[in-house]
Amino acid sequence: MRFSTMLLAGAALPLAACTTMGDETVTTTIDEETLVETTDPAPVEVESADQEDPYLWLEEIEGEAALAQVKEWNAETEAKLADVPGVEERAERARKILNDPNRLVTGSVIGDKVLNHWQDENNKRGLWRIADLDDYLAGDPEWTTLIDVDALSEEEGEAWVWHGANCLAPAYERCLVSLSPGGSDADIMREFDLTTGTWVEDGFMVPLGKSSVAWVDEDTLLVAKDEGGDSLTESGYPRTAKLWTRGTDWSEARQILDVEREQVWLFPTALMDGDKRWIFLQSGPDFFNQDRFVLVDGEPVKLDLPQSVEPQGVLDGQYIATLVDPLGDFRTGDLVSWDLEALARGETPAPKLVMRPTASQAVDSVATTDNKLWITALDDVSGKLFILDHGEDGWTAPGVIDLPDNSTLGFAAASGKRDVALVTVSSMLQPTTLYAVGSDGSTTTVQQLPEQFDASNMSVTQHFATSKDGTRIPYFLVRRNDVTEPTGTLIHAYGGFRAPSLPQYLVSEPSRSGPLALFWVESGGAYVLANIRGGGEYGPAWHEAALREKRQNSFDDLAAVAEDLIARGVARADGVAISGRSNGGVLTGAGITQRPDLYRAAIIGAPLFDMKRYHKLLAGASWVGEYGNPDDPADWAFMKEYSPYQNIKPGVEYPATFWYLSTKDDRVHPGHARKGAARLEAYGNDVYYRENLEGGHSVSTDQEANAVRAALEWAFMMKEVGTTAPE
Repeated sequence: MRFSTMLLAGAALPLAACTTMGDETVTTTIDEETLVETTDPAPVEVESADQEDPYLWLEEIEGEAALAQVKEWNAETEAKLADVPGVEERAERARKILNDPNRLVTGSVIGDKVLNHWQDENNKRGLWRIADLDDYLAGDPEWTTLIDVDALSEEEGEAWVWHGANCLAPAYERCLVSLSPGGSDADIMREFDLTTGTWVEDGFMVPLGKSSVAWVDEDTLLVAKDEGGDSLTESGYPRTAKLWTRGTDWSEARQILDVEREQVWLFPTALMDGDKRWIFLQSGPDFFNQDRFVLVDGEPVKLDLPQSVEPQGVLDGQYIATLVDPLGDFRTGDLVSWDLEALARGETPAPKLVMRPTASQAVDSVATTDNKLWITALDDVSGKLFILDHGEDGWTAPGVIDLPDNSTLGFAAASGKRDVALVTVSSMLQPTTLYAVGSDGSTTTVQQLPEQFDASNMSVTQHFATSKDGTRIPYFLVRRNDVTEPTGTLIHAYGGFRAPSLPQYLVSEPSRSGPLALFWVESGGAYVLANIRGGGEYGPAWHEAALREKRQNSFDDLAAVAEDLIARGVARADGVAISGRSNGGVLTGAGITQRPDLYRAAIIGAPLFDMKRYHKLLAGASWVGEYGNPDDPADWAFMKEYSPYQNIKPGVEYPATFWYLSTKDDRVHPGHARKGAARLEAYGNDVYYRENLEGGHSVSTDQEANAVRAALEWAFMMKEVGTTAPE
């Protein structure tokens, strides 16, 4: 799987690279006073660069006044939606769906074992557990609990949230377990002994921070961590990597690499190529352009590669990456490889073509086992799985694996020694199935989920809208077959960071809101997933088309989808709502400020919203490559045209908004949502607001909070948009 752009599947600003290469599973976490009156000053058309922001006090995350306002909004929202008929019933149904023990069980394969983190109504923070791989593949695993996160939280008096484990191949006896207080990106890492099921006494322990760590060997770590002072980049990530030997004080750790504060981050990664361990370091001037190093005899060697390549893995001595920019005869989007041993010697080997996507395709993700390369590709946003070998004559032609068409594919895990890939296959109306795919292309069903709703009266179709500049924009539409009149329509989109928005089973759409989409369709509404530019649905070029000064294209794409739905007679002209989270907050914010005439309502989650100050808040500086630098007059010239917060004007009736986020989000600052809600409300617009005290950028720490939010969002949609069909 890719380990460069650090994208969480779905729709969120990047946090981590979770990479399975051979038998090594690596989770690398990387990832940002005055009180004034709570009313706006004299109305202005667009806030100037030097005008005082009257809501800066809401940026004080744990400020007494700010939290008091949050609690007031939360209470008002619940009160306004409590009387919507059916809201309590949907909250209870959402709990049952989200806590259903028949959920898909996925995890990390470590040798002949599989690890899984499981949450249900009795284990809200989850159980980290282990089972035999053979039993797991046979569909009958017997799980042994390693860590009860709920019990640990109670014992230690800390609201721990599971962040994953980094286990040392090939023995898999020791793991670094990452735990976050309250769900923030910052976490601690503790060494755990899998053979005894206990914490290692006097073992490695990395204190709280946005650290990243790679195992070098059983007694050595390569660590980039917060050391206080000037040890962080402007984006808030460590900028120094050190080799730390077991049994020594951190002060004795040897510095390997140090980068300037202007760099985005510095983080190490360990990848396995069969039995060989490669240790990499990565840093660069922005999110998409990175220098890459490999550790050779304890010293970093810079790889002679274009900064813009998107690394995907290592196999048979080949360093595999997607080209973002053309390179010689190779095209944007091509998957290519280089001789890694030659790169490690400081040489510049010629690249080889691994796979060239067609015009309708894009490489989505890559996984490796000891002898095979596995590729999921998108073809007009539908998934395909390919398998390749590398030998003396180079790469074999990609072989297509027979899996259901018109589905979304994802790598759940891979067993290196067995050359088996575990692949999930899902669609909006079909529950997810987990397949074990063998090196010969054979497929075996490991787990098939039962249906969680009756889809017999529903259909899903794909359509294309034409954007303002003539580009065809695909979107998926789900609705009941008996809904033939224009109805209330919810469009969910993301459009950023080269992350594609892929169809999933309806109880998990849209992102982070559980069964909202299902409830909406059952109620007679139409649900749409729009594949606007800025994502990765058609490769790097699709992302580039909405980057920086071209951001307006993504907003135009969203409007084009809405207008196409109205023209088709699917959506009521007064009944289009939009939804987006994280980067999708910029999207929905620009949508309601640019086209208040087109949209009736917006659901805005953990959003970026104030693009004048985003780079000064938490991890915001790391995204300048995506949006631009508002301190640069040339960049602000185009950013100010769409920055949602600055474009909220008095005297305009804006769509009703539902905001959801977490106080503990240390990636996208909660001040974005707070200030946006405050300004809209001050100008007389309908605002619904729900801020969880825990949850981090994922918003919730448990399924209870997710269930309640799904029901409240459904109630918001019914109250503010409505449908035209009986339930």
